[in-house]
Amino acid sequence: MNPLCCIAPVSLDSAVEHHHQPPRILAAAAAAPTSPTPPAAAGAAVAAQVVLDAAQAAVAGVLHKWVNYGKGWRLRWFVLEGGVLSYYKLRVGGGGDSAASPAVAARVIGEGGALRRAREEAAAAGKQWKPFGEIHLKVSSIRASKSDDKRLYIFSGTKTLHLRCETEEDRNAWIQALQAAKDRFPRSLTSNDFSPMSDVLLSTEKLRVRLLQEGLNETVVKECESIMMTELLELHNQMKSQQQQYSILIDRLRQLETEKVELERTVVHETKEREAHGYANGRYSGGSASESDPDTASQVADVETDEDEVMYFDTRDFLSAESLRSASCRRRELLTNGCNGLEHIDPAANVVKTTQYPSVKRRDKLPEPKEKENPVGLWSIIKENIGKDLSGVCLPVYFNEPLSSLQKCFEDLEYSYLVDHALQWGKQGDSLMRTLQVAAFAVSGYASTEGRQCKPFNPLLGETYEADYPDKGLRFFSEKVSHHPMVVACHCEGRGWKFWGDSNLKGKFWGRSIQLDPIGVLTLQFDDGETFQWSKVTTSIYNIIIGKIYCDHYGTMRIKGSGDYSCKLKFKEQSIIDRNPHQVHGFVQDNRTGQKVAMLIGKWDEAMYYVLGDPSAKPKGYDPMSEAVLLWERDKSLNQTRYNLSPFAISLNELTPNLAKKLPPTDSRLRPDQRHLENGEYEMANAEKLRLEQLQRQARRLQEKGWQPRWFSKDDDDSYRYIGGYWEAREKGNWDGIPDIFGQRSASPGWS
Repeated sequence: MNPLCCIAPVSLDSAVEHHHQPPRILAAAAAAPTSPTPPAAAGAAVAAQVVLDAAQAAVAGVLHKWVNYGKGWRLRWFVLEGGVLSYYKLRVGGGGDSAASPAVAARVIGEGGALRRAREEAAAAGKQWKPFGEIHLKVSSIRASKSDDKRLYIFSGTKTLHLRCETEEDRNAWIQALQAAKDRFPRSLTSNDFSPMSDVLLSTEKLRVRLLQEGLNETVVKECESIMMTELLELHNQMKSQQQQYSILIDRLRQLETEKVELERTVVHETKEREAHGYANGRYSGGSASESDPDTASQVADVETDEDEVMYFDTRDFLSAESLRSASCRRRELLTNGCNGLEHIDPAANVVKTTQYPSVKRRDKLPEPKEKENPVGLWSIIKENIGKDLSGVCLPVYFNEPLSSLQKCFEDLEYSYLVDHALQWGKQGDSLMRTLQVAAFAVSGYASTEGRQCKPFNPLLGETYEADYPDKGLRFFSEKVSHHPMVVACHCEGRGWKFWGDSNLKGKFWGRSIQLDPIGVLTLQFDDGETFQWSKVTTSIYNIIIGKIYCDHYGTMRIKGSGDYSCKLKFKEQSIIDRNPHQVHGFVQDNRTGQKVAMLIGKWDEAMYYVLGDPSAKPKGYDPMSEAVLLWERDKSLNQTRYNLSPFAISLNELTPNLAKKLPPTDSRLRPDQRHLENGEYEMANAEKLRLEQLQRQARRLQEKGWQPRWFSKDDDDSYRYIGGYWEAREKGNWDGIPDIFGQRSASPGWS
């Protein structure tokens, strides 16, 4: 076995010389002789030697480190010395700044000679190699995996390292080395360690009796006891002082570790904001994400994803399903019992109920499919089209759900009653509760994505969608306004408020997942002039090739209010061992003083709660769910539906004979491939999808010729705003000049 795959002790001249100079350790490790000893014997021998020399020796080797779902397991060079476990990215010969390619990293285990030569060259060049991360074993705990005999975990209090060795013997050697290095530190001393013990007193009495038996007189014995007591008291005071210094050091280390992780996240977020700002200034200039500096992008991605997620507050404990249910039940009890305190908690709920919207009967299920679905795997499609122009490949409709991206925009307004509540709070002069309701509304738009495994249809250039929902007191309209890049704009009018925005998705493919970064600003404006603006967080779709597809939302959402308050929400990214996913937490901040005035906690697929007061002022061990108040709770359908659509989503594509007469020829409800998919006519849906995609290839040429959207135009901020006129044209039935983009009225494409 290659010596670099095992854990081998490396002698050191001094701990000071080692700091940030792993090439010397690497060269020493590479110089170790290669032995044909069997793996089991070699691992046992190494483990024994490691434990024997742990106090003087450093330990180094190559381990697999879990990075994230996109990158998976990556090889890292680990060095254990002086109670600190450091790890480094494997690099090519010479110790340059560029990381090794996947091919180089893959040969580390099998080609130890090449790796040794690279490390010796780096050591000869005398170049320093800074660690990518460090773990202080003094404040960490080590655990072996029970389900995998090659894996181990290291917990530092703020993060967790997931490591995997080549063999079980290697893992045992690493664990013994880590534990031996950890045992070198004195354990924490408590007050009990300094209290007199009965066995000590008994031993002292025996010594006194023996001294008297030896013929020493009482005076000499008392003098000896006095001297010993003085020395012991001095030693006791010294140990007590050391304990206090040790406690202070531990607290400081934990604080620095937390600050380091938070600083890294702040840098990543600000970098993303600058990228978004740059896009806003020239968002449709034809630039591409691939034109950015690759080294910078790589560094930012590593800072963000190479470390495991830091815990937000104590959400791992208080956001369990049980606590969420109990808080919801507590809220319902208040509503049922008519508690006096409820009038102070949510008086607007009663005010909103007085606003009576007309009742409208809508469908609650999709039509029964007329054909049996014969789905195909994405991997089979990729294999069949290797070497072909993928821009001409039409994915079958089995990957779609019977909704378009325009309709998905309206689905975000399923819980628009939260905005109605916010309007009423503002009328009562309570800007804080208005901000909390807006924050809940911003989170609620993600609830419908849980369990949805199919993508919506990509709308055609000029395609529109209207939603007149008097039962919700709102009218919504959206249009695809640009084809490259694809941009969708929307506008919604409620009773006393307006909502608008445009959105473009910047996608990244990571092999097993797709990352979608929304670019665009959503604006909510009340009739009294108060405005809130925010952008959506990152969405990733996992297991797109093999496994069960699921999505996750993560990142920071800043809701900027023009009035007294703004809000900051953090969507926690799901980890591989997270048993309580989809967590959201944040706070509301006073725009004038910067003080935090309320805390928000919950899950984007279940419910959101608030607690008044500054969360940082709460005592240690505080459980916010003990006094949390429900803001929003997801309406979960009791019946399983096709595509896991909610009752609200099922109603979006409903087409009645009366409505069909009023719609323009560009409405998504009239799109034939989408309608055939909803009816379960898969062969016809695939044929229509292919026809429309061929038709859509004209869209880019039209856009290059100066095509302009019909119902939206750019404002001074380079954002699309609704220019009006749609509902008036609809009332008159005047659709002159509106193209037949679906090509159903004639054989020609119908573009004008």
